[in-house]
Amino acid sequence: MASSVSPTQSPVELKKLFSREQISRRVAELGAEISRDFAGQPVILLGVLKGATIFLSDLARHISLDATFDFIAVSSYGKDTKTSGEVRLTKDIDQSIEGKNVILVEDILDTGLTLTYLKRAIEARRPRALRIAALLDKPARRIQAVHCDYIGFEIPDEFVVGYGMDLGERYRNLPDICILPPELQRLPE
Repeated sequence: MASSVSPTQSPVELKKLFSREQISRRVAELGAEISRDFAGQPVILLGVLKGATIFLSDLARHISLDATFDFIAVSSYGKDTKTSGEVRLTKDIDQSIEGKNVILVEDILDTGLTLTYLKRAIEARRPRALRIAALLDKPARRIQAVHCDYIGFEIPDEFVVGYGMDLGERYRNLPDICILPPELQRLPE
């Protein structure tokens, strides 16, 4: 399977890892699972910017509960394809989450450093419940053990783009999740 990419992004065909149809089905299943787990209770979907925005939007449409959104942003990659190992908060949440049900929505669980940092920061604000939903899980790169409550797909140790995930802000708009070949993993100067 290959995904067409516009010439402004890359002239190379990218290998499709998950199609938009596969993603849609799995996100619907995750939404139903969250709806069952929190039946009758409101939830806050806390999206990790920017990569999780598309996942959060689609997931929210499949949750049959009173759901509100908030966003948080952290940086551990900068403009590189490998994590720096240092996580820093770049945008905090806008509301109190004390005593509330929070679903932390992340695009990819990779090394575990970012989610460990976020989990500690959110737990310090004393939510009623904290659950983690990650569209992708890449266990081969795990440095820090993290429990994820809702996982879309497990993936191999490949650099992926599309469906909100990027390289230097490029490829986010691809509807499929694709493997970015090594020759395209260089950022423009």
